[in-house]
Formats: sequence, structure tokens, C-alpha cells
Amino acid sequence: MRPNLARRTLVTSAVLGLALATVPAVAQAKPVPNTNAPVKVSITVQGPDGLLFKGKIKTKGHDVTTVTGGTHTCDGTNGSANPSAVPTPTAALDDAAKKKHFTWDGTWYAAFDDFSVDTIKNVNGGGSAYWSISVNGTPTTVGGCQFKLKAGDKVAFTWTAF
Repeated sequence: MRPNLARRTLVTSAVLGLALATVPAVAQAKPVPNTNAPVKVSITVQGPDGLLFKGKIKTKGHDVTTVTGGTHTCDGTNGSANPSAVPTPTAALDDAAKKKHFTWDGTWYAAFDDFSVDTIKNVNGGGSAYWSISVNGTPTTVGGCQFKLKAGDKVAFTWTAF
């Protein structure tokens, strides 16, 4: 090998080795803590003629089944709203209904990857009203299967005429 070619090869190898040695190591992905740990929240269901339900419930995101909508995931990953499963208002309503023995129903909208709550305790939103969802007094800006709940949150489903 010619001396210049050998020197260039040696210098190039040394520079490349030095560059690789000084590049910071690629960060390893840290495991996501259990974001879907059960949380205790307060739920209020306010119908057109008064209070239909009020209580505290322990909940986490899970599959939800309704007569009209079928079975779908309702854990905050809907619509890519959260990177991992979390407790949600609709899952909390579902848990409250199961624990306190009342019914609710909702239509599944694939385009929104979420349920629309249609009926709670046989009170139907119908053509002139709907069930609005708020958390801590503020209407949710995403669906009830997309909003992340925290321990102590106050969830309200309110029959709202339009």
C-alpha cells in the first residue's frame, strides 16, 4: 500500500473512531409508569328533572359495551389522545352504572373513535338535547373516552337542551 493511502486510511479510521466515541449514547426509552392505575372520582348525573346519580367511583380506562354501540376501547388512547391507557369519564360512567345498578347507552362513532352518551337511567337526550360531559366544571374538549381523569376529579354528565 502506498504510504499516503495508508496514512489517509489510518487518519480516517482514527477520526471516525473518535467521532463515534464522543457521540452521546442513544437514550433508552423509559417505561411508562402505570398511567391507567385506578383513580377515585366523583360523578354527578343531572337529568332534566333533577339529580339522577351522585357518588364516588374508582375507575380506570377499559373496554366499554353498550347495547347500541357495541364493545370498544375507552381508555384514553382513543383518537391518539393519550400515548397510553388512562382513566376516562365514559369508563367512569360505565363503572358507576355497573356498581350502582343503573343503565346507560351510547352510540359508537368510528370517525371520532368515541361514544356519544345517548341515555342515562332511561333519560334520553333525543333530538332536542344531549348529555354533555364536564370535568371540574369545565366542558371536555375531547370525547369521554379520550379525556384523562386524575384522582379527585369531579365528572358531570348533564342533560343539556339545545
